[in-house]
Amino acid sequence: MQLVKRSAAAGWLLLCLGCQSADAWSPLFDGASLDGWTVKIRGLPLGEDPYRTFRVEDGVLRVGYENYDGPFGGRFGHLFHDAEFSHYLLRVEYRFVGEQAEGGPGWAWRNSGVMIHGQRPETMTVEQDFPVSIEVQLLGGDGEHERTNANLCTPGTNVVMDSQLVTRHCVDSNSKTCHGDDWYTVIVEVRGGEVVRHFVDGELVLEYREPQLDPRDANALGLMVGESLILDHGTISLQWDSQGVGFGRVDVRRLKVVVAVGVGGLR
Repeated sequence: MQLVKRSAAAGWLLLCLGCQSADAWSPLFDGASLDGWTVKIRGLPLGEDPYRTFRVEDGVLRVGYENYDGPFGGRFGHLFHDAEFSHYLLRVEYRFVGEQAEGGPGWAWRNSGVMIHGQRPETMTVEQDFPVSIEVQLLGGDGEHERTNANLCTPGTNVVMDSQLVTRHCVDSNSKTCHGDDWYTVIVEVRGGEVVRHFVDGELVLEYREPQLDPRDANALGLMVGESLILDHGTISLQWDSQGVGFGRVDVRRLKVVVAVGVGGLR
C-alpha cells in the first residue's frame, strides 16, 4: 500500500484544482463470473472458499452461508478486486437476501459493506477479521426502527471530520433508512487521500477527509511506509459479515485529477 508523503516546502504545494471524469462507468463485476476477483475468508488461506460463499447466480453476485457446515463461527469474508484505485467513483447496487447465518453477531444483521483504500489481500493474516481499509457500510432496516445507511467504519484506519481526527470505529451518516428487500444504490466518491463522500440513491449522506492508517492498530503498523499515514489508494473489496446479500452491479468510474505546482504553474 503506497502512502502519500506531504511536503511542507514553501511555495511548492500540490493542489487539486479540479477533478473531472476521465472514463465512463466500467463494470468490476461482469454479471457472469468472478473473474478479476479473489476471495479471503477468515481462517482460510487466500483464494480458498469451499463453501461457495461468493458466487454468481442469475447475473447477481450472491454472498451467503447456504453451504456452511455449522454456525457462522466468525468466518468473515471479503471478495477483493485485483486492481487498485485512487481517484474514482464506485457504484454498488445491492439488496439483502434471506436470513442471517446462525451464530452471526447481532450488529451484522442486514449488514454488509464495501471496503475502499484497502490493503492487498496477500498481506492479511489467516485469522484477520477485516482488511485495513475504509468501510462504507451497507445496511438495511427492520421495517420499523431508524437505521442510517452508508455509515463509515474504520478497521485499522482513522479519518478527519470538521478538522478533527476521528478515532472512533464507526460514524453514522444522515441517510434515510433502507427498509425491505428492494435494491438500493450507494455511490462512493473517492479523491485519493483528500476527501471521500458517500451517496445513497443520489443523496449526499456523509463526507470526511484524509483517510489514514491508525498507528495504534497492529495490522496497520505492518503497512506503514515512511512517516506518512495518509492512504491515497488501495483495494476495493465486498464484505460478508454473516447476512445474505446480492450485488446486482459493482461499477467504477475513474476520475482525472488536474494539479498545480507552485504559484501559477500547471502540470
